[in-house]
Amino acid sequence: MGRGKFKGKPTGRRQFSTHEDMISGESSRPRTFRQKEAEEEEEIDEVESEEESDEDTQQKSKGTEGIIEIENPNLVKPKNVKAKDIDLDRTTELSRREREELEKQRAHERYMKLQEQGKTEQARKDLDRLKLIREQRAEAAKKREEEKAAKEAKKVEARK
Repeated sequence: MGRGKFKGKPTGRRQFSTHEDMISGESSRPRTFRQKEAEEEEEIDEVESEEESDEDTQQKSKGTEGIIEIENPNLVKPKNVKAKDIDLDRTTELSRREREELEKQRAHERYMKLQEQGKTEQARKDLDRLKLIREQRAEAAKKREEEKAAKEAKKVEARK
């Protein structure tokens, strides 16, 4: 016989605990979040009471650090440095990327300084090009002057 429009979920049917199961504590029903949380708090309290005795040897953990133990080799542990322990004379070591970036900037500055002085190959080529262009412009200006002078001479002769 057909079930109609709505079909049952593939997870199966619901199971209900009997009153006897609930009283005996053998209920197949999963524990609620609050029950789990209460159990975890009890465990934490037990662990904290043990840690209080060892408090001198260990540092106080923040947040969930003490609850969850992580074995991550890539985890960077924060280094707490107090203000009185800071050595102002010591220079900080740069990372590889920062060091490469500084070297790149210095090389670019050095190159630009040589470029301004005209010592690089590219600067020499640019200066040669500029010299050639100046010569061409000077020749063109001279030619225009000659043509202008010739034109004026023709006008003067035509008036006479």
